[in-house]
Amino acid sequence: MRAARLLSLVLLLQTRGGMTAGQLAEELAVCERTVHRDVLALSEAGVPVYSDRGRGGGYRLLDGYRTRLTGLDRAEAEALFLSGVPGALREMGLHEVATAARLKAAAALPPGSRDAPRSAAQRFHLDAPGWFAGGDTPAALAPLARAVWGDHPVSTRYREANRELEPYGLVLKAGVWYLAAKSGERFLVYRVDRFTDVEVHDDRHFTRDPDLDLAAFWAERAAQFAKSLLTCRVTVNLSPSGLRALPSIADPAALPVALASVGEPDERGWVTVSLPVETVEVAFHQLLRFGPEAEVLAPAELRDRFADTARRLCAVYGVPGLATADRR
Repeated sequence: MRAARLLSLVLLLQTRGGMTAGQLAEELAVCERTVHRDVLALSEAGVPVYSDRGRGGGYRLLDGYRTRLTGLDRAEAEALFLSGVPGALREMGLHEVATAARLKAAAALPPGSRDAPRSAAQRFHLDAPGWFAGGDTPAALAPLARAVWGDHPVSTRYREANRELEPYGLVLKAGVWYLAAKSGERFLVYRVDRFTDVEVHDDRHFTRDPDLDLAAFWAERAAQFAKSLLTCRVTVNLSPSGLRALPSIADPAALPVALASVGEPDERGWVTVSLPVETVEVAFHQLLRFGPEAEVLAPAELRDRFADTARRLCAVYGVPGLATADRR
């Protein structure tokens, strides 16, 4: 642990040119006294580190000194590719590995480019979870991440059933973690927060299927899942304005089917559309967004609900009765 900290201290000074004891202590998550002891140890080991006293002082390396200990090991190289998602790295237990990798990469840059990592971090940040989503990290995430990185099979309990899995990859979708894993001969997707037990078999390895593309696999399964939710159809007439609003109101998975069903416009320019939806209840709230630019034709229960809603709106706004809709 101390050896890693000493290396990090040298890389920090090599990358940034000079730092105070307080700045080093903050970066290394230690006290200033520990920093002083570490600097002394480095000096005794032959590393040319010295201190500048007075205003703007701090610790520096002798001009021209560069450590050769900047090679990335496999874990650091893999973590470096995830550096844009710091929250995910922390949840998977890879934060320290990624920090070491970033320091080594920065130290290997020429002096004029060493501010590139900080410059990028000041300009771009990925906030994966949705608004108002809970921030609890699933207990199973860290061991599953270890199994994914090491290609280790796992014995798990998922929704009260015991399963033997080969974990291929983890996906973070809107703040929720999913595991793509092979069960028998099938590739399946599991929600990480629904695992209650995970035993990683560190003494064993499975052979990955080289043809599995995690991004493509996830995109295909996500599309299948979205389509599977659309179990109902509603028929609506849409005005020209309503048709233009359709892409922003319909579910993305439903839009191709809806657009393919568009009929010929009538004399007013209105068209009939068959729209896949999850349920009649969901359809009611979706179609409300069209306002007067849509007329529900079927099912009858949904049309009746809109008629009742229109009557209630008239009462709320003091309209004496339902007037004939002005379809423009």
